[in-house]
Amino acid sequence: MKRRLIPIVAVLAAALAAPAALAQKKYDTGASDTEIKIGNTNPYSGPASAYGTIGKTITAYFKMLNESGGINGRKLNFITYDDGYSPPKTVEMARKLVEQDEVLFLFQTLGTPSNSAIHKYMNAKKVPQLFVATGATKWDDPKRFPWTMGWQPNYQTEGKIYAAHILRTKPNAKIGVLFQNDDYGKDVLKGLKDGLGAKGQKLIVKEVSYEVSDPTVDSQIIQLQGSGADVFVNITTPKFAAQAVRKVYDIGWKPVHYLNNVGASVGSVLKPAGLEKSVGVITTQYLKDYTDKQWANDPAMKKFEAFMKKYYPDGNLNDASNVYGYTAARTLEQVLRQAGDNLTRANIMKQAASIKGLALDTLLPGIKINTSATDFAPIESVQLARFNGTQYELFGEVLSADQ
Repeated sequence: MKRRLIPIVAVLAAALAAPAALAQKKYDTGASDTEIKIGNTNPYSGPASAYGTIGKTITAYFKMLNESGGINGRKLNFITYDDGYSPPKTVEMARKLVEQDEVLFLFQTLGTPSNSAIHKYMNAKKVPQLFVATGATKWDDPKRFPWTMGWQPNYQTEGKIYAAHILRTKPNAKIGVLFQNDDYGKDVLKGLKDGLGAKGQKLIVKEVSYEVSDPTVDSQIIQLQGSGADVFVNITTPKFAAQAVRKVYDIGWKPVHYLNNVGASVGSVLKPAGLEKSVGVITTQYLKDYTDKQWANDPAMKKFEAFMKKYYPDGNLNDASNVYGYTAARTLEQVLRQAGDNLTRANIMKQAASIKGLALDTLLPGIKINTSATDFAPIESVQLARFNGTQYELFGEVLSADQ
């Protein structure tokens, strides 16, 4: 009996193991034993084309991963299209990616207006709209939009932090605000007003907006100077940020100047505006800045530098958007490694919502990535920094909206 028992047990074990082995690999459209298709839209042209370098950095990072064997043995097929920062074009490209290219998910689609245009579509299709490249607060809404997740600190948090600093350092400020007239600009402005509170909002003496189709913001800057404002909150994307910094200096206006993070890159904003004209600009940071000398011998930035020189040699090391794209891509790499062989869209979102204490070394010390099923805001802390004519200097503590 014992002789017969051994093969029977073996057969039973094999029979039980077979479904388990098959269950280990689960795929939705866009994934296979050899490939993971990832979709993206970026403004490689148009008024926000300075951000196009983010898509190029991500492309380079995935190329590096593929050369080392991919992720869990699968190559990453990154399909990225130029939407020109035009929401109708984003809709067209997103539909193409989902319905024709049949990607597993979209990643780092850039721009608040652009992502807003495909928000409902992506959730209706139940295709992840993952780690979108915009800090709008609405991306953290897992109940209503379970297939969309942000990545960077949200705009309202940033606005609240500027408000807290203004109230602490200049309680009788006269505040002038320039903002992009869309969901992005209004989101930062809301955070600023919420942070100032009902009494503090009276400190705002002038608000002016601009459209992304405007050639310049020169007239808006002149209006703000004329209002008597001695604090300038500058809520702009790179092209207009550079114009504003330059114009403020050229007309001899000397307010305390707060420039939102998405328009504060040394390489793509301050250098074109004029480094000497940018002295004193205050912003928030959550990523290490390549221009900051304190990171000159930092292993993480040395690794980033080597990556750029090999895989994206045309990229500007001084452009903060490249550190951004590099760090966002590393976050996705973590999610895909966690997903293993279960490459369904539902599991991608589950893994993206299960990141605990991820301390990527290109984030500032003390800042970690955390998500959960009820928290779709991966990075929720920043630090203030002031430009000294050569680089930003961090000051104060790491802050979040509730501090």
